[in-house]
Amino acid sequence: MIDTLPPPAQKPARPYFSSGPCAKPPGWSPEKLATESLGRSHRSKIGKARLQYCIDLIREVLEVPDTHRIGIVPGSDTGAVEMAMWTMLGARGVTTLAWESFGEGWVTDAVKQLKIDPTVIRADYGELPDLTQVDWSTDVIFTWNGTTSGVRVPNGDWIADDREGLSIADATSAVFAQDIAWDKVDVLTFSWQKVLGGEGAHGVIILGPRAVERLETYTPAWPLPKVFRLVSKGKLAEGVFKGETINTPSMLAVEDAIFALEWGKSIGGLSALKARANANAAALDAIVRGRNWLGHLAADPASRSNTSVCLTVEGADEAMIKAMAKLLEEQGAAYDVAGYRDAPPGLRIWCGATVDTADIERLGPWLDWAYATVTA
Repeated sequence: MIDTLPPPAQKPARPYFSSGPCAKPPGWSPEKLATESLGRSHRSKIGKARLQYCIDLIREVLEVPDTHRIGIVPGSDTGAVEMAMWTMLGARGVTTLAWESFGEGWVTDAVKQLKIDPTVIRADYGELPDLTQVDWSTDVIFTWNGTTSGVRVPNGDWIADDREGLSIADATSAVFAQDIAWDKVDVLTFSWQKVLGGEGAHGVIILGPRAVERLETYTPAWPLPKVFRLVSKGKLAEGVFKGETINTPSMLAVEDAIFALEWGKSIGGLSALKARANANAAALDAIVRGRNWLGHLAADPASRSNTSVCLTVEGADEAMIKAMAKLLEEQGAAYDVAGYRDAPPGLRIWCGATVDTADIERLGPWLDWAYATVTA
């Protein structure tokens, strides 16, 4: 049956379309990573200098204002979000927004672990909740870009300027690809392995002035693990935001992140990174519009992701999607394109800046081939 439609002649040069860990930056190779810090203590002069340099590059490339502090923390994006939740929640009411699996994860943390009774505002996969329902007298936790549904908040306009609570944004698949309204964000988290194509295990937490004030004026009722502690003797542990990480980081992962950040800076910084993601998403949208068996899970273009683009496939069930993904991987045409396990059966194509638009364009005929093969 595979011969009913021959495989296309041209493959993507870099068939890495996973939504995390994501494609390495163009031109990456392990030989290009700086290694002077390896085998050294992260507390050594060179160790702290490289960690601080990484933080400085994040600030520069992501255009984080001086009002916000940047720290490298353990546990990837999950660790960074949970650090914010465990250290800051409980001072006032909490609202959680969930329209995909990671948002639901923060609901579970709030309800079952911290035993807070939050207001939960939900929407189905592919849709965005009614953001006008949010009560900004509460602390609000949300994903800026829903990685497993391909639905993002269109902007920060819905976040109240006069909010009493904190806005806590899991932005792991949004930063370096979408506009972040820093004046509307009190806490923002992400991880290197998403939009930078970096290695896993490390998270980044960015704190605005209101978050720092919360940390210094409020002590939660529950115990805090050592890896979550951002306050010492009632004051912010400033060293965390100057390269003195809470636990031992992988300096190899740090050097890998530095490579990605230097690449981003070299091509023109944030505007160039966003432009690449937008071009990739547009190329994938052109593929979708040209095929009646493909569709977008996020029906509204205003809230459709330009990074973790989730696609519907006519007649698809879990077995069919697994079969398509397996065929594409066996041919070396596309890796890791099956949708997230908790999402409706479909494909998920990473369109972040580390992917080349030409590779997205080459993907279309391969999707045709895989679909024709499994439905023959």
